[in-house]
Amino acid sequence: MEVVKEKIEIEEKVIMKVRNLKKHFEITKGYIKKQSSTVRAVDGLNFDVYEGETLGIVGESGCGKSTTGQLILGLLDATEGNIYFDSKDIAQMSQEELRKARRDLQVIFQDPYSSLNPRMTVEEIIGEPLVVHKIASGEQLRKEVLELIKLVGLGEHQLKRYPHEFSGGQRQRIGIARALALRPKVIVCDEAVSALDVSIQAQILNLLKKLQKELDLTYIFIAHGLPAVRHISTRIGVMYLGRMVELADRDELFVKPLHPYTHALLDSVPIPDPKLRKTHQLIEGEIPNPSNPPSGCHFHPRCSFATERCKQESPEYREILPRHFVACHHPLH
Repeated sequence: MEVVKEKIEIEEKVIMKVRNLKKHFEITKGYIKKQSSTVRAVDGLNFDVYEGETLGIVGESGCGKSTTGQLILGLLDATEGNIYFDSKDIAQMSQEELRKARRDLQVIFQDPYSSLNPRMTVEEIIGEPLVVHKIASGEQLRKEVLELIKLVGLGEHQLKRYPHEFSGGQRQRIGIARALALRPKVIVCDEAVSALDVSIQAQILNLLKKLQKELDLTYIFIAHGLPAVRHISTRIGVMYLGRMVELADRDELFVKPLHPYTHALLDSVPIPDPKLRKTHQLIEGEIPNPSNPPSGCHFHPRCSFATERCKQESPEYREILPRHFVACHHPLH
């Protein structure tokens, strides 16, 4: 008797939509502050974030990934475009609306030391969001803080200490506890492990995955280290000079990259075995100036597959394979 297996489709809920997002910074000079040029830090991003996933965003320094995170959090005003969170546009919110929305949008910063107030104890740091948003006070506040500090692997005896009394990994755990205080839906991890030792990075990444499962969190994980992004991400987006050049499921991106830039990035990851050799596809040249980007495809001056069309025409960001988006005239197959 043949058993027919029924395929059950799980509908993914989109918790955030980013549409044509742009952020341009004007550069002025002289006493009269005359505009001399414009830096296109983010230049037309389009992507969705699904509830419960970890969307990794990678790219070289200066590609606009951290600026993207600040725009999502409402820390910067968008020049153009929309960021829909729970069907509301963050880019169009008033300050009061944004303050309320920040209960559901939190951030873990890169430097675990400079992001913590050195004059406040751990108890005060973790409890501050609860006080500011008038959620808890008195004995209830201490109870909430104690629960949070235990959640990230620290103890009650450490609540009266100051940030300088902790190691880098412990300070980042405090930052995570503070981010969790308001029970957010989305957490932006902006280079959250890049300042830590490799062994500590693994501990923090595993902690983030554990918390995500327990608290049903959604992460936007911004980083330049591909191993860390691969370990924690569900999907990965690759940025270059303010634009998203490729977005795909994690395993597919690492096994079958379609954009030449993504392929070169993955090829540059060293193999920890001297006996294994591989031919590197080197990226030649320097990153172009974002205030004067190349015409057409921004990557064409450094791409070995570039044609005349690439120099003249900007590639469309489109879905080539299911859930696999690429902005390239000549994607690698």
